[in-house]
Amino acid sequence: MKKTMKYIALLLMGAILAGCGISKEIKRIAQSERMDVFRELKPGEEIPQGFAGLSIKATLKTHVEGYYLFEFGETYHGKSEYPFLVKVDGQAILWKAQGHKENTPFYDKKGNFDPERGEGVKYILEKRIMLTLGPHKVIFAMPPANYFQEMVLTLRENRLHTLEFKPVYKKGRHYPIFLKGIKEFEVFLDGKGGSTNKRD
Repeated sequence: MKKTMKYIALLLMGAILAGCGISKEIKRIAQSERMDVFRELKPGEEIPQGFAGLSIKATLKTHVEGYYLFEFGETYHGKSEYPFLVKVDGQAILWKAQGHKENTPFYDKKGNFDPERGEGVKYILEKRIMLTLGPHKVIFAMPPANYFQEMVLTLRENRLHTLEFKPVYKKGRHYPIFLKGIKEFEVFLDGKGGSTNKRD
């Protein structure tokens, strides 16, 4: 059963990567060298003794499908799902975040221009995994955007850590706006920002 699920997952990942026109670097990241680093936690499942939990969260807003008349190539902008790729110590997994239409006011609660203002499609990823204690090399990637970041995290026993990726969008005429695409992600571990190696 596990071999069958692994085979299906590899076929799914291959189909998505083939349709994105992605870089060789992203394709390299998508290859798993190991399969024993982590596993997903079931809803309500407790973290066993000697292990740590990691909640991975990411959000992204894109324009609706067809917003740009001459947008060439296969994209996931405005589609029902958006693929995110995560790799930990050589084990890779591709998750699809569900999208929903969202029309955000132009100003946030502080009276500033909201980078996600206007109509678009919002994708929210939230997954929980269990892995061993200590340092881990994590790569977070978005294949359609040919974007990835690398970081090293140190996890403690019997604790659910939170790794959050918050989008920073490219500038429009004066201010950042999601319609211009993603520039990078700010990374927070348990609410604290950390240094990462950003690449695209």
